Amino acid sequence: MHIAIIGAGISGLLSALEFIEEGCSVSIFDQQSAGKAASWAGGGILSPMYPWRYPQAVNDLAKHGKNLYLEWNEKLRPISGIDFEIHETGMLIFDQTDFEIGLNYAKLHNEPMQACEHLQQQQIQQINPRISNQFEQAIHFPQIANVRNPRLLKSIIGYLKQHPQVQFYENTWIEKFIIQNAQIHAVESTRGERFEADHYVISTGAWSEHWSSQLQLQIPIAPVQGQMLLFKGPENWLPTMCMNEVMYLIPRRDGHIVCGSSMNHLGFDHRPSTQVQQDIYKASLNMVPALAELQIVKQWAGLRPSSPTGIPYIGQMPNIDNLWANFGHYRNGLCMGPASAQLLRQLVLKQTTIVDPQVYTPNALVSTL
Repeated sequence: MHIAIIGAGISGLLSALEFIEEGCSVSIFDQQSAGKAASWAGGGILSPMYPWRYPQAVNDLAKHGKNLYLEWNEKLRPISGIDFEIHETGMLIFDQTDFEIGLNYAKLHNEPMQACEHLQQQQIQQINPRISNQFEQAIHFPQIANVRNPRLLKSIIGYLKQHPQVQFYENTWIEKFIIQNAQIHAVESTRGERFEADHYVISTGAWSEHWSSQLQLQIPIAPVQGQMLLFKGPENWLPTMCMNEVMYLIPRRDGHIVCGSSMNHLGFDHRPSTQVQQDIYKASLNMVPALAELQIVKQWAGLRPSSPTGIPYIGQMPNIDNLWANFGHYRNGLCMGPASAQLLRQLVLKQTTIVDPQVYTPNALVSTL
C-alpha cells in the first residue's frame, strides 16, 4: 500500500514511521524543508500544560507520548546517530489555584505519570535551589519529561530519508487533489507535477484550512503564534521544568533553557515581537531570578494549528474514501503526536485502535455545499 502524506511536521513524520513499520511505502510532501514549522518551534514538554484544563480526548493521546518516544528513540538512534534527548526533569507548578485538582488528577484519571506531591518552600529549594523565594508552595510532578524537539525531528527525518520505502519531496507545495467518484486519484503541485497513491493524509498543521474550498468543507484550523526565548547556562544548570501562569521554563542537558510561551492571533505572521520577548523575560525571571545572569542566545516564534476545542482531527475525511486527517493538535502536537500517528495508521489499515476514534473524527467538519 502506498501512502502520500502532505505535511512533514511531527504529525506527518510520525505517521510515516507508523506506516513503514507495517510495510507500506510512503511519499512525504512539504512546502518547505521538513520539520521546520511549529514542530521545531515548540518546547517539547511530554505532557499537556495543566492537563486538567484540557478535554479528556487530548490527554488520552498525550499520556502515551513519553513511552512511545522512548521506544522510537531506541529504534531510530542506531540508524540516525541522533539521540532525542528525552530529559526526565520533572516539573514544578506554582499556580496555587491548580493545586487541588492537580494533586487529584493522576488517581482520578488513572494516569500514574501525572502523580504529584505538594511541596513547601524548603522542599522546593532542595529540588530546585534556583527557584525564587517568593514561592512558598508548589506541586511537583517528578515523572514529566521533555524531548529536545529539533533533535527529535532531525533523527526522524534522517531515518526516513535513508529508508527504502520512503520518498521525500521538500519545497513542494501540493496545490490540489484530483477527485473522481469520491476518490483521490492524484495530488498536483504548484509546478504541475502529479503524484499518485492509494491513500492520502492531510497533515498540514496551521495551513490545513487551505483545503476547505476544494473539499467544500469548513475546516476551522487557524494559526496562533507562540513566541519563545532561549537562555544558555552551564550544563544541567536548572534541575526541573517550571510553570507559573501558563509560562514555562524547560531545561536541556547542555544548559540551554527554553522559555515561553505567548498566544497571539496574527495570521501567518511568525516574526518575534520585542514586547512579547520582554513579557516572557519578566515571567521567566519571576520564577528563576538568576536567569538574569545568563545570555539570551535566540528568540523565535512558531504557528500552532488551533482547533476549536484543542482536539485534533484524526480519521477519514467526509465524502472521500481514501483521504485522511491528522491535524489540529494546537498546543500539544508533540506530546499527542506518537499516539495520533498510531491511531491514524490503525484506522487506515483497519486495525484495533489505541483509543476510541469517534471523538477525533473529521465527520464533524461541516459541508459548505
